[in-house]
Amino acid sequence: MHEPSAPCRPPRETAISTPPLLDRLLQQTSRTFALTIPFLDEPTRCEVTVAYLLFRVADTIEDATGLSRAEKLAELERFERLLGRPDLAEASRLAERWRADPPTAHAGYAELMRELPAIFETAAGLDPAAWRLIAANTARTTHRMAAFVARAGDAGMSLRDLDDLRAYCYAVAGIVGEMLTELFLHARPSLAAAAADLRRDAPAFGEALQLVNILKDSADDAGEGRHFLPAGVARESVVALARRDLDTATRYCIRLEADGAGAGIVGFTALPVLLAHATLDQVALAGPGAKVTRAELGRIMAELGEALPAGRVGALLASPSQAV
Repeated sequence: MHEPSAPCRPPRETAISTPPLLDRLLQQTSRTFALTIPFLDEPTRCEVTVAYLLFRVADTIEDATGLSRAEKLAELERFERLLGRPDLAEASRLAERWRADPPTAHAGYAELMRELPAIFETAAGLDPAAWRLIAANTARTTHRMAAFVARAGDAGMSLRDLDDLRAYCYAVAGIVGEMLTELFLHARPSLAAAAADLRRDAPAFGEALQLVNILKDSADDAGEGRHFLPAGVARESVVALARRDLDTATRYCIRLEADGAGAGIVGFTALPVLLAHATLDQVALAGPGAKVTRAELGRIMAELGEALPAGRVGALLASPSQAV
């Protein structure tokens, strides 16, 4: 993988804010992150938005049912190369090809692929250190995704065992947790004392959310040829692993609050953990496809809104009242 280079950028003191186009792309391509990213203050909000959208581009290529395995590998390689050596002209060429032959039927994802140049234009205005973190970690995920795609059969993705599932979750989500942690540490030097603990727990933060999504979406994924739940592994074992990872993710959020990460970062990390706990409870009761109701979502967000200014998010995360 190439070391990511940095396009010309304005001085650090230049104000950065998330462009409306990227906000719209976020709303069209995300469920949870569209709710959580607005908690963040600028410029971290813009950095995380750019990162999310770039990770989503890689996800869209990996999941594209209209592409052959060889085509997916070629697209992932091009995208990884672009992350290492950002080039607006190359981003425009990729976007134009995806416009002519969309790799996805999802309207929001298709627009995301067409707007790749706009994402790179915004990335050019980010703090260079933040951009290097985003580009390097997105490239890591893209590279590891390609390894899983390369071994997939004609029938689609199939994971072998629990260790293979954990390796996949690290590739597509654990790395995200690591990247977010480095962005938080970059934004908040006051978190230095907590850095070792946060870095230790960061992969589980991402992996927990991915495991819950895999359990929730397993029926839909199987219908599209993606079998993330390994044959021969009891579903209960995956649920137990998700709960253990969520416990670690809870500890991660509590440490952020205790060390003064600020309401934005704490809210951004705590909300998906709260939603994941509630979703996992629903899935354990009702099976794949079960979701948190709008009323439950409203309750969780209201409780978080009260806990944030009071510094009580840790207590909320640990509360047994989160069980559905």
